[in-house]
Amino acid sequence: MRRERSQPRPDWRQKIESQGLVFGTPARNGVGGARPYWDESVHYVFGLDDVLSIEADVELLHSMCQDAVEHVVLTERYRDFGLPEWVWPHIAESWKRHDPHVYGRFDLRYDGKGPAKLLEYNADTPTSLLEAAVVQWYWKTDVFPEDDQWNSIHEKLVERWAEIADKLPSKEVHFTWSQADPSGEDHITTAYLQETAAEAGLDTIGLAIEEIGWDAELGRFVDLADVSMKSVMKLYPWEWVVDEEFGKRVVESLPGTLWVEPLWKMLLSNKAILAVLWEMYPGHPNLLPAFLDDPGLLTEYVRKPKLGREGANIQIVAPGYETQTTGVYGQEGFVYQAFDPLPEFDGYRPALGAWIVGDHSAGLGIRETAGLVTDDGAAFVPHRIPQS
Repeated sequence: MRRERSQPRPDWRQKIESQGLVFGTPARNGVGGARPYWDESVHYVFGLDDVLSIEADVELLHSMCQDAVEHVVLTERYRDFGLPEWVWPHIAESWKRHDPHVYGRFDLRYDGKGPAKLLEYNADTPTSLLEAAVVQWYWKTDVFPEDDQWNSIHEKLVERWAEIADKLPSKEVHFTWSQADPSGEDHITTAYLQETAAEAGLDTIGLAIEEIGWDAELGRFVDLADVSMKSVMKLYPWEWVVDEEFGKRVVESLPGTLWVEPLWKMLLSNKAILAVLWEMYPGHPNLLPAFLDDPGLLTEYVRKPKLGREGANIQIVAPGYETQTTGVYGQEGFVYQAFDPLPEFDGYRPALGAWIVGDHSAGLGIRETAGLVTDDGAAFVPHRIPQS
């Protein structure tokens, strides 16, 4: 694994916009001035051995996470996750029904010298999907046509929609995002997922979550054309859904209207799962020690809010690395994870976003930052695998 510089394509901005990436706001923490969100002036090079190793780690982590959900449901440990009590039985029912899931992103620490370490799992509303699946593939094809890339995300998404089609209440799927996202990233990610489902043969309709209606007389969700919504893909966090009056209807109408990602993913998108995994698999080489609500014996740690997003409300306690970010999270409680700083390459620290689609590893996206916390100001950079 190494970081290399390369000359950006002269028309790179027009190309990525034509591929759908139109929210490329400058990264906040570039060294030496403003930096575009998509930055192809640098990229990472991986050996095939690196990729095979991480791929195996990801599939193992996915299996461990499935086992962790089973454990939480069987032992009814929902209180550790800071979730409202009324939703607990519905999570259990969603898991026992095997409500279908589509995708997720493991955020990993990897330096090329040892096993990948799980930092967190974006299991409910992962973004940076279009960049990983499409934009970096076309970059590689243009700039390094003889090389390969760890990237079968698009093909696997199409295959996954086809696999779960018969498990959905309707072959017409509504794809929904929130208009409250000022960047447009959620809308673009949702539109891309809609495209993959359409390619799989499903009928698709897109609308903002704020535009979903409720027909009280018939007890059903309806779209702007008053069409009943039976299968819905949402890019809106479950913890936000259940915190709203709208959310009670969403949860209580399951499985008549089925939502993707499923309700049981609430457990995996919650940082408390890191502590549960460490309890179940103490000393596992792909995990960092993590504890609920107290650092325990840890003297150097990262304190993460259980429901935190985009690097908000993170505190790093370690000599020479003391860091604190702001935000609105933390009332739900914290997880304390051993501090293992991201490796540094030319003054930047890459976090590897390894994608899982269905139950299979699918590809890699990389975001890097000059700081210690990978937040919404981190840049996306592509990668390649040279032909040996």
